[in-house]
Amino acid sequence: MNLVRSKTPVLLATIVAVLLATMSAWADGDWKLTGSGIRVKTIAIVDVNVYAISHYMKEIPATKSKQAVIDADTGKKFVWTMKRDVDNEKIIKALTEAFAMNGYGDAGKIASFMGAFKGELKEKATVTIVYDADKKETTVKTDSGSATVGGVDFMKAVWSIWFAKIDQPKLGDALISQMK
Repeated sequence: MNLVRSKTPVLLATIVAVLLATMSAWADGDWKLTGSGIRVKTIAIVDVNVYAISHYMKEIPATKSKQAVIDADTGKKFVWTMKRDVDNEKIIKALTEAFAMNGYGDAGKIASFMGAFKGELKEKATVTIVYDADKKETTVKTDSGSATVGGVDFMKAVWSIWFAKIDQPKLGDALISQMK
């Protein structure tokens, strides 16, 4: 009888873990990975890995192209995992330059978005950028803050950072490499 009692908590814990994993898969199961890559910054002659990035979509566009991904008004997200420590000023500067390179200049929306980057991004920290197609909002979450910015125009500007004009064009290619 004691043997049965001692195994009961383990059995219950296993059942709960399986149920939680299953529920989590259902809740997040409709995201389709379109690709992953590494953001590299070249300093002098050395390439430095800055973050690993993956891209997901709720619905894959009929055309497999970076422009189709930018234009798609469906749920989509980026997930970064930092490969090194980077202070927030450097991230803010890089993102601001990327918006400018892609012709987006709504300073108010950009400033709101940058409000999520309040502290240094440490190695292994995550950044998640999610577009909610129902609300027409883009939300960025970091370990130090979050921000939500409305508008399809802003979503397209954010997705252009990785899929339009970028100093590392192969990264955009990698982020759609698993689209089917």
